[in-house]
Amino acid sequence: MMEIIEALKSGKVIVHGTDTCVGLAVDVFNEAAVAKVYEMKQMSFDKPVSILCSDLEMAEQYGVFSEKALELAKKYLPGALTLIVPRTDKLPEWINSGLDSVGIRIPADESSLQMVRELGNPITTTSCNVSGEKVCESVDEVIGMFGNYMESGDVVLAFEERSSQKVSTVVKVDGDKVRVLRQGEVEIAEA
Repeated sequence: MMEIIEALKSGKVIVHGTDTCVGLAVDVFNEAAVAKVYEMKQMSFDKPVSILCSDLEMAEQYGVFSEKALELAKKYLPGALTLIVPRTDKLPEWINSGLDSVGIRIPADESSLQMVRELGNPITTTSCNVSGEKVCESVDEVIGMFGNYMESGDVVLAFEERSSQKVSTVVKVDGDKVRVLRQGEVEIAEA
């Protein structure tokens, strides 16, 4: 794990498994590393990325949780739920620039949690793929899609082969209103 933390600190992109799909992770406080994720995914900067936190205490430093958001977080996290909540000023401006919200996950995956805990702050979480393409499920698929970045040393593989590709449920919480943007592993009703 120490090598992964050093790689994150030096601005490298980590390809890692979570409790859902294989993801691309960088330190949210490294602007160049965040830009590298967008470049790799060939994704427009107006598309948001979510962040992984190690626990609710960390999550509340970067997002404003209403009573309803807290209720959902306490019921389903850690787990396959992304809560979109208003962002705090602690989140760097280059994360979802121009948006007043951020998607926050606390994964039910010990290696992801350990990575965030040891780094001491959130990491990005976005699927390991070029935008619009199938999400990578194997090392061979990662090499096929991002081999040039791996050869240049920008990408570090930190996952084993995956058997499942479930996705998180994405929910936007505004006060007591709940809007489901993507129904995934966790069943949530709109309110």
